[in-house]
Amino acid sequence: MRQTITCVEDLRVLAQKRVPRMFYDYVDVGSWTESTYRANTADFQRILLRQRVARDLSRRSLRSTMAGQEVAMPVAIAPTGLTGMQHADGEILAARAAKAFGVPFTLSTVSICSIEDVAEGTGGHPFWFQLYVMRDRKFVQRLIERASAAQCSALVVTLDLQISGQRHKDLKNGLSAPPKLSLLNLLNMAGKPRWCLGMLGTRRHTFGNIIGHVDGVDSMTSLAEWSSQQYDPALSWDDIAWIRRLWKGKLILKGIQDVEDARLAAASGADALIVSNHGGRQLDGAPSSIRALPAIAEAVGRHIEVHMDGGVRSGQDVLKAIALGAKGVYIGRAMLYGLGAMGEQGVARTLEIIRKELDLTMAFCGKTDIRDVDASILLPT
Repeated sequence: MRQTITCVEDLRVLAQKRVPRMFYDYVDVGSWTESTYRANTADFQRILLRQRVARDLSRRSLRSTMAGQEVAMPVAIAPTGLTGMQHADGEILAARAAKAFGVPFTLSTVSICSIEDVAEGTGGHPFWFQLYVMRDRKFVQRLIERASAAQCSALVVTLDLQISGQRHKDLKNGLSAPPKLSLLNLLNMAGKPRWCLGMLGTRRHTFGNIIGHVDGVDSMTSLAEWSSQQYDPALSWDDIAWIRRLWKGKLILKGIQDVEDARLAAASGADALIVSNHGGRQLDGAPSSIRALPAIAEAVGRHIEVHMDGGVRSGQDVLKAIALGAKGVYIGRAMLYGLGAMGEQGVARTLEIIRKELDLTMAFCGKTDIRDVDASILLPT
């Protein structure tokens, strides 16, 4: 019997069945006790909406802009590592779905498909590129140059991965570079024939932005040695100034959770910031992104565009974030569930679900244009 997909949770359940455990768990995990990971979604549920009636809802629009780019709705696909391990050629497929839908796609530095792969796979359509600032600054500069050559329209610099949080499931599953393919992992993969056939049909199985682009890194073994020492604990605002000088397009800073850091971001020359706790994968015990959002939007929203990432699983979540001051919202896990479940079609289905939920919820709250949504649609808590 064909499963009827009605919500993102349906896609998550299907992805869990179709994606090998070590790669599914890589997505569906937080650090330490996972309290922040859980709070990212739970705190959305505590926000109540104000229902309005007898309003003319015949003409509604979700169109907006993010970092100066016209979007079909204020939603972008977040950068996610190892996307091509959820489904063969995953980054290309997700970028195609985003292109067709009219929202930005953000490619991760630690993607399986390279910058050039995605550019070719989308016919040169502009996408965004997420940058990790590595110790190897020559490599970082080459990444920026490659993103520019691929006509990426925005650079998203992640600030909250100077050191890596501990994720217990990844350790238990042996997820590393290269992955530890234990007998249990191999047996689990063998039980996912759809996934295996897809991987057999593609040449993209490694970190496409890194292997072959770093001196001496030409295999998964040499990659492991290089990557283990590359995240830079000395990252500072001086590095952001350096990147701002190199990058001529839109610059977005990801990983802001504190008002003081938001003010520094606003003063850095960046065009937007993303309120994000890395999906609950870094500092466990930090506030959820939706909880951190209002104070940051209030403090700096007049000086820099404020976006939000973390825990978004529905169009209602998007609307609540917009009401609390975000000009754009990112989906990471929701996109990956769709990709793992159904490939490109699944990513498109995720976007369709979120659009429908966003449109209907906005209407129930008495609004007809997403650009007019504010805190007046929320009940006091």
